[in-house]
Amino acid sequence: MSLGSWLRDRPHFIERVYLLVEKVAKGLDPVISKLGYKRVEKVIKPFEDAGKKLVFDCRTCGQCILHSTGMTCPMTCPKNLRNGPCGGTRANGHCEVKPEMKCVWVEAYERSLKMPVYGEEMTRIQPPVNKELYDRSAWITLLTGEDKVTPACWEQIDQLTLLQDIQSIWPQDQ
Repeated sequence: MSLGSWLRDRPHFIERVYLLVEKVAKGLDPVISKLGYKRVEKVIKPFEDAGKKLVFDCRTCGQCILHSTGMTCPMTCPKNLRNGPCGGTRANGHCEVKPEMKCVWVEAYERSLKMPVYGEEMTRIQPPVNKELYDRSAWITLLTGEDKVTPACWEQIDQLTLLQDIQSIWPQDQ
């Protein structure tokens, strides 16, 4: 077992580390802003990349949602799905594209159950990846708010409306 998989299987620990780093980053935001986001990004990005690659097999999307996906990178899905598994997840929980690999979303769900703070975020609909943020520091895009800007072609879906639409298509048994 690699160090990365060992850590990924301890999502509550990673969640606590994430909360600490997020608090520090947001606390330092005024200083980072004055120094310049791009300048600071050049310094922190190599460290961010190395750590995330080791632990999460990071694909440097620049729009990290690890905390919303059970500390499992959805970009490691062969189909790059950010909102749950495809229809081809095998009965044993493995990927239809890479049968030797457990489905990223099965792992994400199982790990999210062990996360008391962010675990419920698995149910939130995530916007598609903004390819313009690729190879950027996810911490910097979080601080600037760029990670929340959806591509112009994507219309925000109201989750309640989506749930109502799904229920109208597949009504509950009476």
